[in-house]
Formats: sequence, C-alpha cells, structure tokens
Amino acid sequence: MDTPGDVVGRVGAVLRAVSAREPGGATTSDVARGAGLARPTAHRLLSSLLREGLIDRTADGRWLLGPELYLLGTAATSRYDVTELAQPFVRQLSLATGESAFFSARRGDETVCLVREDGSFPIRSHVLHEGIRFPLGVASAGMAVLAYLTDAEVDAYLARTDLVPAYGERHAAEAVRARVAQTRADGFALNPGLLVEGSWGMGAAVFDADERPQWALSLTGIEQRFTAPRRRDLGPLLLRTAHELTTSLRRR
Repeated sequence: MDTPGDVVGRVGAVLRAVSAREPGGATTSDVARGAGLARPTAHRLLSSLLREGLIDRTADGRWLLGPELYLLGTAATSRYDVTELAQPFVRQLSLATGESAFFSARRGDETVCLVREDGSFPIRSHVLHEGIRFPLGVASAGMAVLAYLTDAEVDAYLARTDLVPAYGERHAAEAVRARVAQTRADGFALNPGLLVEGSWGMGAAVFDADERPQWALSLTGIEQRFTAPRRRDLGPLLLRTAHELTTSLRRR
C-alpha cells in the first residue's frame, strides 16, 4: 500500500510533468513518461487533481495546470516571487544583445524558467519557455548553477543522477564535470548546441545572501550569433547583469 509520502511524491511529479508542457498542454502519456509512472496511475492522479481544480483539461484531452494552482501561487507570491525584480534585468539583456534572455530559479536538482524576453533578432531559439524544467547541468542556466555548488555537492548530484538516457552521452558525468570546470574558469556557462543542434546558450549564476547559486540569467540563439569573438562580449555583459541582479535581490 502506498504511504502518504508516496502519494504526495507522485502528485508532485505529475504536476511538474504537466508544467513542463505548458502552455500547449500534456497528453496522459506525456505525464506518465515525465513523472515515471504507469499510464493508468498517471491518469488516475490527473483525474483526481482535475476534480480539485489543480489540473484543467482541454476539449482535445490535453492536461494543463489548473485555476486552483494559480490561486495558491498568488497567496505565496509575497514570499517567493522574484520575477518582478528580475524582469528589467532580463529585458536589459534582451535589448542589449538582440537574443532571447531568460531568468531561471533553482528548485532542488532542477532549474525552472520563470521569465523570457525575446530579442530583436528575427531567428530565435525555442528551447526555453516559462515553466520548462531542466536538471542541473543541462542547458546553460542549469550548468551555471551546478558549477557554483561546492565540489561535494557536485559529486553527490552526479552520483545520484544519470542524465544520459534523456540527454545523451554528452551529458555523461565526466563530460558534465569538464563543463563545470570550464564554467568556473570562464565565470559563465556555455551550451554549444547540446540540447538542440544549432541552438546555443550562455548562462551566469545569480546568488542569494548566503552566496548560494539560486538563480541564473541566460541568453539563447542560433549558433552563428555565438561566435568566439561575440562570446567575449556577451560573457562579461551577462556576468555584470547577473552581479547587478544579485545585488538587487540581496537588498530586497
């Protein structure tokens, strides 16, 4: 028999799987796969959450986050929401570079994209959107955060996490360790088309009052926009903006 902890864990996994498919919605199979559950189990949980208003459903059967989650989130905004403070910094990056800019937050072993601002360059990368989650070490934001954890934390994370099945051999533990070292040397993370060929990204960690990497700013665009000479301009700009946002968050 499932314990209450088991049920709560499954519900949390289902909600996260649905959020990863916003705004288009998720099929039951999407949710089952994302939550690591059998399809009948996922459907049963989704149906229960629908009755509570925590999940909604479209006419064609796709699952969406529900109105009750919005109300609960609104109640918690005063304690957790930093997007209003981050928004001008994201917009500043987008205007200065012409690329799509993002603000992501660390949540456990993942980063969650909270803010997106599209730049003026007409060809864009669509890998990231608000609500999408990636494990630490995946995408530039997740690498920026992972690189500024302690060595012991990086070791523990890689010992319990296998990124290869979902993200390929270029996310094997030793490859991730090499990118952690490079990120620490450069100050910013580089994603050279590791998720989608031709889609590049750069990320910089944003720190809390305890010097912990809890957020990240990032830029994404097509490979031709991230040449080595341009990265030498984008990197310092990204780091300066991340430092300014860190300072603003500490004053909050």
